[in-house]
Amino acid sequence: MDARLQQYDDKMKKTLEFLETDYAAIRAGRANPHVLDKLRVDYYGTPTPVQQVGNVTVPEARIIQIAPWDKSLIKEIEKAIMSSDIGINPSNDGNVIRLVFPELTEERRKDLVKEVKKKAEDGKVAVRNIRRDGNDAFKKLAKTEVSEDEIKQLEEQLQKITDKYIKEIDALMEQKSKEIMTV
Repeated sequence: MDARLQQYDDKMKKTLEFLETDYAAIRAGRANPHVLDKLRVDYYGTPTPVQQVGNVTVPEARIIQIAPWDKSLIKEIEKAIMSSDIGINPSNDGNVIRLVFPELTEERRKDLVKEVKKKAEDGKVAVRNIRRDGNDAFKKLAKTEVSEDEIKQLEEQLQKITDKYIKEIDALMEQKSKEIMTV
């Protein structure tokens, strides 16, 4: 691949990876430890990811269990969960914290699918903006050392890369929507 195209391909790949990470945080009826990815716990004055202060497991399909290595952190972890946007009240038995995910209602599933589609659309807009930046950069090259035919080729190749990532975003959106709507 042309070095001038590589940087735009990399940016589009990052957009896709960001979308995948975003989708991992959306819960689809099953307990997914990734909903805790953005959660930080105050660990001796330092905001620390939950995964680094305890063992996070999924013992059943709709339960996440957090076993902190330091039992004194239970209150801190509970506080972090309560103040987050997870929307689940934690319960603890003094040793572990359990998050029980309720079954999603049909209406909530539809809302989640709308959210998934919106995030996909935002991803596509980001990819198209990267394409626009690339095309602008190529037009500037035309004023200096590159022929118009070469510019046309670069723009066509960039369009192919853009189409590839748009397809991948659509596929990701379909897959996540199907996962959410599956009861």
